[in-house]
Amino acid sequence: MELTTVWFLLVAVLFTGYFVLEGFDFGVGMLLPVLGRDDRERRVLINTIGPVWDGNEVWLITAGGAMFAAFPEWYATLFSGFYLPLLLILLALIARGVAFEYRHKRPEAWWKRRWDTAIFLGSLVPAVLWGVAFANILRGVPLSADHEYVGGLLDLLNPYALLGGATTGALFLTHGAVFVALKTVGDIRHRARALAVRAGAGAGVLAVAFLAWTLSIRSSAAAVALAAVAALALLAAVSAARVRREGWAFTGTAVAVALTVATLFTALYPNLLPSTADPAGTLTAANAASTGYTLKIMTWVAVVFTPIVLAYQGWTYWVFRRRIGVAHIPRH
Repeated sequence: MELTTVWFLLVAVLFTGYFVLEGFDFGVGMLLPVLGRDDRERRVLINTIGPVWDGNEVWLITAGGAMFAAFPEWYATLFSGFYLPLLLILLALIARGVAFEYRHKRPEAWWKRRWDTAIFLGSLVPAVLWGVAFANILRGVPLSADHEYVGGLLDLLNPYALLGGATTGALFLTHGAVFVALKTVGDIRHRARALAVRAGAGAGVLAVAFLAWTLSIRSSAAAVALAAVAALALLAAVSAARVRREGWAFTGTAVAVALTVATLFTALYPNLLPSTADPAGTLTAANAASTGYTLKIMTWVAVVFTPIVLAYQGWTYWVFRRRIGVAHIPRH
């Protein structure tokens, strides 16, 4: 296997890990005003992701770094052409991170409400815009022969991309609801599980429509198979939630998110960013890659450090594996 293919797969794996892990973070944040009926319940929701949310974001940083080093032309074109959506995602993530840290600094209700709003919006905006961005990557955008983006903002807000945003938003909401049901006890757990069943049904409709449209644009036998299994995994997750098997339900939503992302990358390859204006402007794994020596050095670094990072993050989830509830939250 060529190193360009290896690094395409590694970038795909990093983004898949990011969406699976950060996906339930986004879902919990979006559910904060829905499931949190009072301050103590909202603190329970925040505490379910408190120990892991910042570690989950490391996957995005690593994926961006891998893109920059392995496919610099892809990175440059993507971050210049998608500048405004990616800036909005960055600002939302900053506001969300600050809100987690500052929410408890003062006791006033108005202070907490403002930071709760920041958590909600800081979760909703990336959840939707990531779907918009990746739908445009697969569909293609207007690029010149020298790989410069020549479109405008409205080119990115096409119906297919908006459906992609709605799909990721719904999937992450379902993923988050199942995670809350898995991590809590008492009334919050029951409400989260019931919400997961309803949200999962809506997410399933959107996901099927989006994946079907995706396969009509770019398709392969592998992409079709992955899309079919993703749909079945989401159906299994909703069924498991209905019978109060939160562990299996969370496994199902995680697999559904992972295979949805895998479907997009599989359908995209060997392209990295198709051009809808000039075919010569299409970025591929071959013409956007770094030198062979650079990829070789990066491969050895990844071989050494990837197991360390995975072991550390797995240990973190194991340490904070227990359920929590309102009884664990002090009144003041």
